[in-house]
Amino acid sequence: MFCDEEIERYKRHLILKDVGGPGQQKLKAARVLVIGAGGLGSPVLAYLAAAGVGTLGIVDDDHVSLSNLQRQIIHESEAVGIGKVKSASKTIRRINPHVKISPFITRIDADNALEIIGQFDLVVDGSDNFATRYLVNDACYLAKKPLVFAAVGPFDGQLTLFKSYEKSASGDPNPSYRCLFPDAPEENSIPNCSQVGILGAVVGVMGTLCAMEVLKELLGLGEPLVGRLMIYEALAPRFTTINYGWDENSPLNGKQPTILSLLNHKP
Repeated sequence: MFCDEEIERYKRHLILKDVGGPGQQKLKAARVLVIGAGGLGSPVLAYLAAAGVGTLGIVDDDHVSLSNLQRQIIHESEAVGIGKVKSASKTIRRINPHVKISPFITRIDADNALEIIGQFDLVVDGSDNFATRYLVNDACYLAKKPLVFAAVGPFDGQLTLFKSYEKSASGDPNPSYRCLFPDAPEENSIPNCSQVGILGAVVGVMGTLCAMEVLKELLGLGEPLVGRLMIYEALAPRFTTINYGWDENSPLNGKQPTILSLLNHKP
């Protein structure tokens, strides 16, 4: 049930035909894990909190630096030097005090991934390195959790949804991150934003789209981005969506899988 303050707060959802009271109750009951309270995680956390998602988990072991503030909008200038989980939690409470926060001040790894992910209904990967992306993908497959994935470049971004533990209408498994990107690039072959820079609003666009994909999944609305990669080119500006499919040779969910646990992610 909603208190009077919540009814007023969520009024625009409650009068929305495709959401209404039942949809808002789904959001209140939902538990969403956001990996990374940085550029992508900032708008995701802010919009999901504002929307009334009942429990938000935050995984991050980093601290706020002055150079983060150009794009990581959930952190304030006064938060420099403070842990990102603590800073993000403070902002979320100001946005919506009805949201519960599950903080994880740690780096997600092979030892804790399944335990953490298993506590939530859906995961958002806002990490910035390939090792974590492959780890989170594998853990979500093993835990049977939907995974919203986004990545950004200086002026572009990508977004998709993985539900690789389920089958498509054709009867084949849905693709995973390993179907889309079978091999990780060579270490240091792709420069990160600290080396080449990034336009702050790009992560805002992609993070907001992530939040929208989460809300669609929780509410059962629209067409999910399963097997489809949305590409945003900010300078064009242009959105392009390309289809991708299941790889029968995938070591995770192919015909002869070899990844049966997270042991391959351990040093």
